[in-house]
Amino acid sequence: MPKKAASTKPKTTRATSREETKPDPQGAIAAEIQRLSDTYGISKELLENFARFVVRQLQPPPRLSVKELQKAIYNHFGVKNAAELRKSASFKLATSGMGKLSLSNIDDLERIYRQHIGILPNEEGEEGYGCINGINIFKYDLPWRVFGLDPDRATDEDIKAAFYRLSKIYHPDSPTGDDKIFQRLTLFYKSLTEKFEQWL
Repeated sequence: MPKKAASTKPKTTRATSREETKPDPQGAIAAEIQRLSDTYGISKELLENFARFVVRQLQPPPRLSVKELQKAIYNHFGVKNAAELRKSASFKLATSGMGKLSLSNIDDLERIYRQHIGILPNEEGEEGYGCINGINIFKYDLPWRVFGLDPDRATDEDIKAAFYRLSKIYHPDSPTGDDKIFQRLTLFYKSLTEKFEQWL
């Protein structure tokens, strides 16, 4: 069999940079916005605002850093640094039941923040196991929010109705039931409805 003649064409190599191979999501979004604007006559500005809204919804706020958590905790307890915080009687009382805490450990700082300041920005509107009305019931003790009630306006009947509505979903005998969640909801319900005896 005769040999093929070797090609005399010089081989050309194409240099590829990362920019050429990397997809450009901004360009793709801009092109799609332009296409929708042209096709349907929708304002380009309106579509851009909508795109920004969607992107913000898909990207939860980042987790607070150790320094940000420390600053928030110092402000909450009215101190300037860790040394003052350790001496603070209100801090000692507030964290007495939380076990040993490290003021440089992010998990411990988040526990303090959740317990005494509020919902962490990256956990606002949380979804998944144990999350009801955007609150993880195992991280936060916020029964009013979990039940979707206003503490200044809710009556005992409102509390009972909210608990009953959630019980239909989470009671262990229900097909969607979960004993652990139901126990936590029951604790929240009791914390809002039990009357404490007043000692004279």
